Amino acid sequence: MTSVPAAAATIPPPNKKTVYPHPFASRVAGRTKRRLGDHFGLTNFGVNLTELAPGAVSALLHHHSKQDEFVYILEGTPTLVLDKAEYALEPGDCVGFKAGDGVAHQLVNRSHEPVIYLEVGDRTEGDETSYPYDDLKAVFLNGGWQLTHKDGRPY
Repeated sequence: MTSVPAAAATIPPPNKKTVYPHPFASRVAGRTKRRLGDHFGLTNFGVNLTELAPGAVSALLHHHSKQDEFVYILEGTPTLVLDKAEYALEPGDCVGFKAGDGVAHQLVNRSHEPVIYLEVGDRTEGDETSYPYDDLKAVFLNGGWQLTHKDGRPY
């Protein structure tokens, strides 16, 4: 943690690439997050500089019960998936996801170039993340994500 300015690209990604359990972790294998907010000790919200390799996805299609999210595209041309609708994005585009609206979302890099974007989300205790097409449930408790099957069984 520091308050000294840093070049975002020099902040190393965490050793653990994802909180997703097997078999879901492989689906985000081409994603790299640099946890900028954590680097500066921020606790109320997170800021990530995220890169998607060609063919990679940002996350499993999901929505949050309590967490607002915001994404700003810096480089590349990802596809935004909102439930069953899709939108082509380009640098300078942004999108917000309101907590509790039930609209599932993810970014997909269908291009041949990397996609780089900033993502911002709050860290509301008790947030539940729903995955409409996967047997997965995530709850944010005690400062971290707890992931289970939808029926509550652990992975």
